[in-house]
Amino acid sequence: MLQTKNTLLGKAKIYILILFIYHFLTIKSLSENHLQSENFAVLTILDKVNSQSDIVEIEVGKEYKFKNLSINILKCNNSKFDDDPEVTAYMQVRDTVYKDENKVYIFNDWTFASSPSIRPFDHPVYDIWLKKCYS
Repeated sequence: MLQTKNTLLGKAKIYILILFIYHFLTIKSLSENHLQSENFAVLTILDKVNSQSDIVEIEVGKEYKFKNLSINILKCNNSKFDDDPEVTAYMQVRDTVYKDENKVYIFNDWTFASSPSIRPFDHPVYDIWLKKCYS
């Protein structure tokens, strides 16, 4: 009588092992590409009236007063893509000259350090640019 081996079970174990390794490597590579949230943002603020620029450091989540502006950075991220990481921040800016009870923001959007013209901050007196984020 001839004995036969059950090769189907061995092949299934190999496929499960390969699938597990692939899943582990995929999760590892995706986690490295996620945005890294930082605690501080560095902004350059230009006063167009007197041509004076100031560099300010703002703690994420804290409101910062600069002359007529109230600036709040809600998120500040450094991505880990390639050699040139993108720096992004979610920024809310209010002009305190307007005594509006609705507290309408003159800017409430994401801003990008490499391309500030994608979401420009449009104000008659001030320009704001994101420079970097750090912890």
